[in-house]
Amino acid sequence: MRFPEFPWDTLGDAKARAAAHPDGLVDLSIGTPVDDAPGVAQEALIAAANAPGYPTVLGPEPMRQAVVDWLGRRFGVSGLGPENVLATVGSKEFIANLPVQLNLGADDLVVVPELAYPTYEVGARYAGCRVVRSDSTVALGPECPALVYVNSPANPHGAIVGADHLRKLVAWTRERGALLVSDECYLEFAWDADPATVLHPDVNGGSVDGILAVHSLSKRSNLAGYRAAFVAGDSAVIAELLAVRKHLGFMVPTPVQAALAAAYADDAHVAAQRERYEARRRVLLDALVSAGFRIDHSEGSLYLWATRGEPCRDTVAWFAERGILVAPGDFYGSAGTQHVRVAFTSNDERVAAAAKRLITS
Repeated sequence: MRFPEFPWDTLGDAKARAAAHPDGLVDLSIGTPVDDAPGVAQEALIAAANAPGYPTVLGPEPMRQAVVDWLGRRFGVSGLGPENVLATVGSKEFIANLPVQLNLGADDLVVVPELAYPTYEVGARYAGCRVVRSDSTVALGPECPALVYVNSPANPHGAIVGADHLRKLVAWTRERGALLVSDECYLEFAWDADPATVLHPDVNGGSVDGILAVHSLSKRSNLAGYRAAFVAGDSAVIAELLAVRKHLGFMVPTPVQAALAAAYADDAHVAAQRERYEARRRVLLDALVSAGFRIDHSEGSLYLWATRGEPCRDTVAWFAERGILVAPGDFYGSAGTQHVRVAFTSNDERVAAAAKRLITS
């Protein structure tokens, strides 16, 4: 396939305009963490730095057990063991390659959210699959997809899917023999609603058959540079993916595996980061509302989904004139053409600068 232009490459003019602001650029577009990586992860990485041999593709059992323990401790997940966990080289790598590694192709349908992280569709197209954007199983009618994605708390708009809806989605995919993949990378960051994981027995009926959940340390622990993530769920699907990934050499480096285990064993640094993000969110939310924006959804994740009822590229230009770069909603699907995504992952000083510019505009 011919890949589309990388979305953020289309923001060159807006970025240049924003960077010309006398007080400098405030980049609220990508959502890259800027706060320090937690000390526990850095220390574990350093301690494991002498790693002359190859790492395992699956990940060492203590690392996978740390993941199981975290899921139980934080989200009440039970019934999983290390055999239900596979280390991945970040979550984007996994999502982009999953349809190919499942041997899906032109005869297979992949369902992605109506507004979605672009990599879901890119990975499906890369495998040659058909793609449908839908948040409604009713709208799909008799279709029997091979793979269905759900994302909660969601990127870009921050909506949180409740446990009741997840239960119905689990039942629907099982009836059709589809694999349900729940992207839960923002599960630690919920603001106005309670998040749920498909791995919880109350959601899946006590079985993870036909279910995978994707988690990452990029946002949870400010470790985007480490490319540390995992997928957990159906042990048969994990085994199938492991067999393929062994051949292809998808290995998380040994020091990063050690850092992953240490990060998931520690909740204190996440609580501190959550407080930082909550404060930044409030500053930007108040400023956006003061500037005449409506904030939709945004119950969780690290973004505010803002609109003034105009084409999103016009809104991007309006922000750029004030030295602020945001992401246009059309990056994420046609339903986003009147919204922009505003990340609150910049540091306190830059967030305050953005808020001042919005309030005085």
